[in-house]
Amino acid sequence: MTLRVTNTLTGEREAFEPRDPDSVLLYYCGLTTSDPAHLGHARGWVHVDVMHRWLAHLGYDVRHVENFTDVNEKIVARVGENGESEADVARHYVQSVIDDMRALNLRRAEVYPRVSEHVPEIVAMVETLIEKGYAYEANGSVYFDVTTFEEYGKLSNQQLDEIEAQGDPDEQSEKRNPADFALWKAGGVDPAAIEDHQHEGASPPEAACETAQTWDSPWSEGRPGWHIECSAMSTTHLGETIDIHVGGQDLVFPHHENEIAQSEAATGQQFARHWLHVRLLETKGEKMSSSLGNFFAVEAAVDEYGTDVVRTFLLSTAYHNSAVYSEATIDEAIERWETLERGYERAVRACDDVDAYATVEDDTLRTAVTTAREHFETAMNDDFNTREALAALTELVGAVNVHVDEQSSFDYRALREAVETIEELGGGVLGLSFGGSEGGDVSVAEDLVELLLDVREAERAAGNYERADELRDEVESLGVEVQDTDDGPTYRLG
Repeated sequence: MTLRVTNTLTGEREAFEPRDPDSVLLYYCGLTTSDPAHLGHARGWVHVDVMHRWLAHLGYDVRHVENFTDVNEKIVARVGENGESEADVARHYVQSVIDDMRALNLRRAEVYPRVSEHVPEIVAMVETLIEKGYAYEANGSVYFDVTTFEEYGKLSNQQLDEIEAQGDPDEQSEKRNPADFALWKAGGVDPAAIEDHQHEGASPPEAACETAQTWDSPWSEGRPGWHIECSAMSTTHLGETIDIHVGGQDLVFPHHENEIAQSEAATGQQFARHWLHVRLLETKGEKMSSSLGNFFAVEAAVDEYGTDVVRTFLLSTAYHNSAVYSEATIDEAIERWETLERGYERAVRACDDVDAYATVEDDTLRTAVTTAREHFETAMNDDFNTREALAALTELVGAVNVHVDEQSSFDYRALREAVETIEELGGGVLGLSFGGSEGGDVSVAEDLVELLLDVREAERAAGNYERADELRDEVESLGVEVQDTDDGPTYRLG
């Protein structure tokens, strides 16, 4: 089955066709490094990670680039809180984002370009736009003239005369058209622009703005506009046309619309063949947002629930559908992950059991393995439908449980294929830690259980029966079934 994706540019679910049949150029609009990353950001990261993994699984050579926006007024607003300058604050949060990405078991991108290291490329692109008649200088700033790009509005399906004014109110007097947007901004950061974004403990606005970074250009000492940054970084590392551009739903306009206009005006080539947009993560009816203060930080979520539960939660809704964070949806993810983990571990134990035979054949289990793989592949090729992909693996572990519960002799080949399927698809594609260091190593779990039971036996021998009962209850609360026999306690995991 051919991979099909929902392309915002065409409004259709269409066959994925990269320019090069052997490789994929993938760009994701990264985070402005001014606040701790939260689960709304992680939703985009994890889905892009799975897109990367699935494309690689299909045999493509994936070149994945994701930027850090480390030049922004919101970063200046944090001066005094997590650094004594804009550059210091950006470094602090870039490191925080990298740590969160590693904690979420994301594959590394090819590069993570930062705005501050690509100013020469930004200036060069702005110069090209001026030379081609798409941009103009005004009082040291440079603006893109939206009336010069005939297809402006094609991504967001807006008519030019219906588009509201872009940029700060102070810019309007310099513009030819209200919808024109800044490519280069003269000067530094206005203290008034950061006052509403500051937290307690921040430096006074005037002092914070003195630390804002500026660069020389042919027009003025100043700073790049927001939109031009991604165009310059993308074309620098992936060339003039990329295959997939991914970003949050809230970036369709103006950010991605403006990226298309300036990139295609500068190069004369199509900027991106397929535009994929991750729908928002909501909580209590609102978008999860740093500015609203209703966010759950990635670091806190991983500390509380673990990487696998967080990934399972984020993948339980396909990227093209809106998702909800709540106690109920987290509980659902915990249950789903524990079901998958226990099923995988049962398959491993049964596969390595003395009662697993080369001559035993269970057609039901063998069919379940084949069907699960087919359903998983169908789901992922249907616009990366991770919810249905998880459901396929859940069906497979259910079949494993039935086989182990109902058969006295096990089908070794079917169990081995089940284990390998879960590891390949659940681990390799969905990025979950089956059999890895994070709770998946069955031998370690068995060692811990045996240690606890030895302590329990020592308490019983000493006559501390109440404490022994407490230890048994604690072991069973972890999903371990304990039975006392004449030869000592025995147990079964999951």
